[in-house]
Amino acid sequence: MNTKQLIKQCQLNNYSAQLQVYNAYKNMMFGAAVRILKSKEEAEDVVQDCFIKGFKKIHQLKEDANLGAWLKRIVVNKSLDVIKEKKKIVWVDEILTLENEVAEENEVTDAVSIDFVKNCIHQLKEKYSIILTLYLIEDYNHREIGELLNIKESTVRNQYKRGKQQLLLLIKNKKG
Repeated sequence: MNTKQLIKQCQLNNYSAQLQVYNAYKNMMFGAAVRILKSKEEAEDVVQDCFIKGFKKIHQLKEDANLGAWLKRIVVNKSLDVIKEKKKIVWVDEILTLENEVAEENEVTDAVSIDFVKNCIHQLKEKYSIILTLYLIEDYNHREIGELLNIKESTVRNQYKRGKQQLLLLIKNKKG
């Protein structure tokens, strides 16, 4: 069954089609949720909630839509909602001045594994970790991240730069 047919069958509340969607996208959704939430248990709950929400709202989806991207957006939004409910994150809109000079000093030349980098990202302050995860791993751009977090794009850019600087320092310190 192709994606168009799968969406149509899910819109008709076909359990077999829903199970097929679940099996096709559960790992992708769990991966996105766990990278943001840093907790397997919370990520499992979020993924379950997102599938329920997705199947309830699938009638709004056009047949030629990207089902994976739509489900990913739901899981990212829900994961961010969970973080917002747990604690307030203060996004600071500051202007960074020495961007280019700092970037050259912080280049990491030795090869490091993706898992090592992900582990380092999780050790950063949550506001940096979230933005770096959305940008570097989930492939959202600064504008999209600003919309997801309800903050200015300039704030996202500045928090990204600060987080990236801290990440590079952390990688250097852990490797050295």
